Amino acid sequence: MSASPATSTRPAWGNVLLCALLAVLIVALMTLHAREWEWHDPGTSRWWGAVFVLSLWAGFTAWLGRHRRSIARRMAEHMAPADAREHSAILVAYASQTGNAEQWARQTAQSLQTAGESVRLIELGHLDMETLVGAGRVLFVVSTTGEGDAPDSAARFVTQFMRAPASLDSLRYGLLALGDRDYDDFCGFGRALQHWLQQSGATLLFDPVEVDNSDAAALRHWQHHLALLSGASELPDWQAPDYQRWQLIERTLLNPHSTGGPCFHLALCPLEGTANWQAGDLVEIGPRHAVDDVERWLATHALDGNAVVEHHGRRACLREWLSASHLPELGDAQQNPLTELVAGLQALPHREYSIASVPSDGAVHLLVRRMQRDDGSPGIGSGWLTQHADVGSDIALRIRTNSGFHAPVDDRPLVLIGNGTGLAGLRALLKARVEAGRGRNWLLFGERESARDFYHRDEILQWQQQGWLERVDLAWSREGESRVYVQDRLRAATDVLQSWVERGAAIYVCGSLAGMAPGVDAILREALGDATVEQLREAGRYRRDVY
Repeated sequence: MSASPATSTRPAWGNVLLCALLAVLIVALMTLHAREWEWHDPGTSRWWGAVFVLSLWAGFTAWLGRHRRSIARRMAEHMAPADAREHSAILVAYASQTGNAEQWARQTAQSLQTAGESVRLIELGHLDMETLVGAGRVLFVVSTTGEGDAPDSAARFVTQFMRAPASLDSLRYGLLALGDRDYDDFCGFGRALQHWLQQSGATLLFDPVEVDNSDAAALRHWQHHLALLSGASELPDWQAPDYQRWQLIERTLLNPHSTGGPCFHLALCPLEGTANWQAGDLVEIGPRHAVDDVERWLATHALDGNAVVEHHGRRACLREWLSASHLPELGDAQQNPLTELVAGLQALPHREYSIASVPSDGAVHLLVRRMQRDDGSPGIGSGWLTQHADVGSDIALRIRTNSGFHAPVDDRPLVLIGNGTGLAGLRALLKARVEAGRGRNWLLFGERESARDFYHRDEILQWQQQGWLERVDLAWSREGESRVYVQDRLRAATDVLQSWVERGAAIYVCGSLAGMAPGVDAILREALGDATVEQLREAGRYRRDVY
């Protein structure tokens, strides 16, 4: 292998020769001036001779130091990767369906900036191949929707670039993949992206990190890699949701005797300050155990629930600590100091719900179905909100922006499609449209029975009578001899759908991921064609909030 100019031995021999010549020159000058100074006072001659020699030596060493630094700089530039010289900014690319991946991408960028790194943040759907190839270092933060699908916002990237391997030999990347192990294809899109990057010749900066439902341990592991990447060992930890204190002020059962499970309208108000949000946003709820469950656990382990325990600067009774945490399995709890017990508790994971109201309603409205576990007990989040928490109770709540489901900023027609509790997000969008004086709205909604499961019936029918809803199509799957679903109503109105899309309509889908969402997507592609659907997604005219 031939040596590059920065590392070859030729400049080294040149330096030796130059140093020898300078040494000879110094000796000659010293001899010449020594003879000249002998004509004058000998003491003065020796003093000036010393000054002269020292000056020459200082100049020589200064030059040599600058020369060595220049060589070192050129060598460092040669040895450093190209991206460190030309593309020093770390690119953070995210693909988010409900906002989680975007949140962690922004936190990633902030952590790197805190460490002194230059960072560029971009949505994956806006990333082109030229930017990707030239980036050098990229951190991908991506979620998975459906059964292993890419988020809607990443559809353009998948369609244009991931159908075949690219040439990414110079790319180094890290991957944070968000998923949910309750689905068969856990982190499906993240793994598909990793496979494509590998096939394209990209090199991993570190092993991919997969996150199950915002698992704190996995996110801390990602932070560890960020610290190593940036060289900063003191990066601040990412915080859990910063809940505020809200009060449950209303709870109404909307579907008595329904075969689909009880569904409740809830209203909550902040106990401190005010709150603001946009239609399409979500809330994160910090659930609690039923009081009886906590008391039963305390009795089983013979522990005093009133005992006060301090941890991380917070003082609370043991009962309060337990109510918001997974109840641990202990062999003999009495042998464990309470401080160690509390320190080892794992907080209950937050639950997300679509907001069904706008700020002018004066409260956050939710539409929550009480879920049931295999043993017949209610789910942690829905059980807390619909059964265990009394009206008037404190609720730990945080509003989270979901910009991917915000209403259009213009007066374009809006097609709203949903089923079940997905009506919550659609209701908020409709309220925002009514407030803005925009009435070109079409609602397609499906549930089980019209007599029991038509949530907010009076409000919807009133909007229709007042002209805020141009069209309403309803599907009841448990009425009549055949089962009719919302996608069936959409197929029956294909001509209307095509007309609305031609007029510039946006399509918003909210509700069940199983059945409804893929069914609606199939009808859209059948009626409009794959190319048109992809164009709608890329333009933000086809948006989904499905779960």
